[in-house]
Amino acid sequence: MKLTALERSWALYDVGNSAFVLMVSTIMPIYFKNLTSTAGVADYTSTAWWSYAVAISTLLAAVLGPTLGHVADKCRWKRGLYALFVVGGASTCALLGFSPTWLVFLVVFVLGKVFFSTSLVFYDSMLPDVTTAERVDMVSSTGYAWGYLGSCIPFVACLVLVLTAEQTGLGMARAIPIAFLITAVWWLGLGLPLYRRYRQTHSSTGGTAGLSELAGVLGEIARDRKVRLYLVAYFFYIDGVFTIIDMATAYGKDVGIGDTDLVLALLLTQVVAFPFALLFGRLAGKVATESLLQICIAGYFFIAVFALQLDKAWEFWFLAVCVAVFQGAIQALSRSYFARIIPPEKAGAYFGFYDIFGKGASFFGAVVLGVATQLFSTSRAGVVALALLFPLGLWLLRKSMKVPAKL
Repeated sequence: MKLTALERSWALYDVGNSAFVLMVSTIMPIYFKNLTSTAGVADYTSTAWWSYAVAISTLLAAVLGPTLGHVADKCRWKRGLYALFVVGGASTCALLGFSPTWLVFLVVFVLGKVFFSTSLVFYDSMLPDVTTAERVDMVSSTGYAWGYLGSCIPFVACLVLVLTAEQTGLGMARAIPIAFLITAVWWLGLGLPLYRRYRQTHSSTGGTAGLSELAGVLGEIARDRKVRLYLVAYFFYIDGVFTIIDMATAYGKDVGIGDTDLVLALLLTQVVAFPFALLFGRLAGKVATESLLQICIAGYFFIAVFALQLDKAWEFWFLAVCVAVFQGAIQALSRSYFARIIPPEKAGAYFGFYDIFGKGASFFGAVVLGVATQLFSTSRAGVVALALLFPLGLWLLRKSMKVPAKL
């Protein structure tokens, strides 16, 4: 199905912000590891610090998400707040390359992640405004699919810049800031079309944008058994998904995978994820979304189990392809399924709480991985705990499927 101009503008922001996501998964942790190595910090200690930074950023975003999402619903500020956090995120991304120490880099990284994550609350909650219930799976999947493929354009440019820095005479000290700047410009530029075209059509009426009203929305979620069960299920299964995305490169370095293999394998993930995200989006028109989500969760469980014995470059490449098959689908279908079972006029607040469960899961997973890594001096210990969360999430999802929606 052909996308409308508004749907295309909405999908373009996935293309823009995915460039930052790809940098977070590849060049940023490698650059951070190099900074800590130069400073004499042990590998497992720097992995733990990276985990804690991810955890802190997700915790801060989880606090901001529902509050500002509720304000956006009540005051019809969704468009303006979206622009504020996109500009803030792109600006912070550009500043990363000028961090003088690994600790300053971590602080700037946390700020950038908070801007990025909070912008997604407004972006995701725009979905009921930009498309119809019949097209929501397809549009959501298209956003993720083009995000994976489109983000490769600035990433390849950054990768070539960094890998040839010494040969061209540019030097790594100049190449890294330029790479972060390219990513920032791409992110901001592709976020602008949605700002220009989007108009908020759903909004809450009556009451205020205060905390008591927000508490009322939380009460609605607590009383809606289907939404409540789904959010808890989402917490557990997305925990492993987000942690694998955030920590894959750091984990790969810990088990001895070289920088080049890490970066190129994760680039392959972006390319392979493109057709599979589109495929799952099309399948959602013929197969129940809940069934497709179950397939994705099962796939991720086996991915986590396989990662326990990973110690060769080819295994990391194989794992990257397996992740690519399910990564875009599980996120896109989770987003579109949630949009379908909530009241559209309260999408900002609901997606704010959705973000809390997602970011809370990422916080929990990152802390578990960080603590287990330090306690046992190996990253594999945390992977064991993460693997067990997928069957739990699958069981809860199946329970939520048995409850009829209120809408």
